[in-house]
Amino acid sequence: MHKFTVLVVDDEKNISDIISKTLISHNYRVSCAFTGKEALSLASSICPDIIILDLGLPDMDGLEIIKQIRTWSGCPIIVVSARSEEDDKVLALDTGADDYLIKPFGFPELLARIRTSLRHSIKINNDNGLPQHPYRAKGLEIDFFKRNITIYGKSIHLTPIEYKIVAFLAQNSGKVMTYSAVMNNVWGPYAESDNKILRVNMANIRRKLEKNPAQPIYIFTEVGVGYRMIDDEDNL
Repeated sequence: MHKFTVLVVDDEKNISDIISKTLISHNYRVSCAFTGKEALSLASSICPDIIILDLGLPDMDGLEIIKQIRTWSGCPIIVVSARSEEDDKVLALDTGADDYLIKPFGFPELLARIRTSLRHSIKINNDNGLPQHPYRAKGLEIDFFKRNITIYGKSIHLTPIEYKIVAFLAQNSGKVMTYSAVMNNVWGPYAESDNKILRVNMANIRRKLEKNPAQPIYIFTEVGVGYRMIDDEDNL
């Protein structure tokens, strides 16, 4: 089971710690940022499934963070802020936030908002053509909703980034996906210009998925172009 990754952005460490501990106790993977610069860097490097964002940060306004992230990612963003005016809420939502909670808030409500945003995000992806059924090919099965990967029933552990790469290729199985397409989908525009980080991750993925990484049966390299994942058996 691959946990959902939450990026918590709040410059008040005591609040960030409380949110983090609560989320971890409910089986989320959590990373924290205390400035806008850290938030943008982490958002591009860990590719979170959802962001919890305070607007009042020391180096930039949270609205600017939303604007920048929205240029490359549709990741759900829940604003948590002491700004209680209706105009502030409308502005944040119009800028690209998915939800808005006013401090102080109850943690059961925050958890409910997170679950709702994640369900909505999955539904939007499915409505845009992502497979609603598990991917299956030669014993490999990927349940996109549960984020569970197995080979002949044996669970395979991937890092969050490795999972995003495999899921993207599986969702486009049978097609050659260019290096840039994979990198833009996983890391966004802040990724390095060369594909070294992608090749390193792919080598790790093959060690975990392939019986013989030198002769892969699931993910093939189209030299100089990109990668192609074996077609979903349900599409054959």
